[in-house]
Amino acid sequence: MTDETPQRDPRSDAERRMQAALGPDLASDAVGAAGAVAESKPSRRPLAIVAVLAVVTLIAAFFLVPPLGINEQGVADPDVPFAFPDHAIRANFELPVPHIVWPVGHHPPPGIVTFDVSIPSSIFTGWIVMIVILVLAAVLARSVSAVPTRGQNALEYAYEGLANFATSLGGPGARRYVPIFVGFFLFILLGNWSGLLPGVGRTEQLRAPTSDVNVTIGLALVAFSLFHIEGVRNLGLRGYLGKFFNFSGFRDGIGAGVIALFVGVLEFLLEFVKPVTLSMRLFGNIYAGEIALGVITGLTFVLIPVAMVGLEFLLNFMQALIFSILTLMFTLIAIEPHHDDHAEGHEGAAEHLPEGNIAPEVSGASRAPA
Repeated sequence: MTDETPQRDPRSDAERRMQAALGPDLASDAVGAAGAVAESKPSRRPLAIVAVLAVVTLIAAFFLVPPLGINEQGVADPDVPFAFPDHAIRANFELPVPHIVWPVGHHPPPGIVTFDVSIPSSIFTGWIVMIVILVLAAVLARSVSAVPTRGQNALEYAYEGLANFATSLGGPGARRYVPIFVGFFLFILLGNWSGLLPGVGRTEQLRAPTSDVNVTIGLALVAFSLFHIEGVRNLGLRGYLGKFFNFSGFRDGIGAGVIALFVGVLEFLLEFVKPVTLSMRLFGNIYAGEIALGVITGLTFVLIPVAMVGLEFLLNFMQALIFSILTLMFTLIAIEPHHDDHAEGHEGAAEHLPEGNIAPEVSGASRAPA
């Protein structure tokens, strides 16, 4: 005999429950609206076609109708040949060029990437910040004694707090990089806060160092050199490059090897994005905060700018902390050796077994039925 019990339609049950709750008229309208929504799902294919056509059109327009060049006055001139990427950047926004403090009356040469022997206002203010840090360190270091003073207690409390914070993030291996972490943090923090002082950023001779993209790029390049040098010093050149150019995956097949090599090369290329993100994040936040504070101060009353200064005070602290944390974590990632999962899958398990015990081989046949 065959079981000819009729199957229950879950959709009809749902419709009956809906009719009982809403009534026959509302239930039919709701069912029709749900069906219309289910049938009217938008297709992404037209959007993809439009995106591809837009990219092709832009590339063709660039070659068929090249953009105009920019003269020394910063104005588009058809007689000036277009120079990429200098004119492309200058045509979209104006870079905040700092004022030249020395030589007096000197103007920077035109262009984006130039070499000019001069002292801009951001470097001059950065030197003042470094002098303040060195003087405070020297004064507090002279008061170090067996019986700690208030200044010594404050210095030790601040340094130990930052050191404990760094080790809580990176583990015991981060302890050796605490001086670099603290140095980056103090300079960037005081450089950020210098822009909140009266006169800094409002006079030509003084400007917050971190509001100049040249300074933030310099800090990012120092950090970039640091964690790559530390990676080579700890792992050796061959071991460090082996983290990116890994050929061990070919033991599992050509496809696995190509994928592993592609991922490693992609990670190697992403290493060069790190200084860009470090520098642009710091510069963008500090410079945008100065612009916003200046505009709000000129348009509003006293209370709103005071609240804005308090907010910038906190945001500047966070930006200094973020830059220092990323530098520390990138350094710890660089010194971490590459683990071969294929080789350590068996060796690592054997190392963690107690002496005299042998790991049993578990197979589908020897496993007890559930």
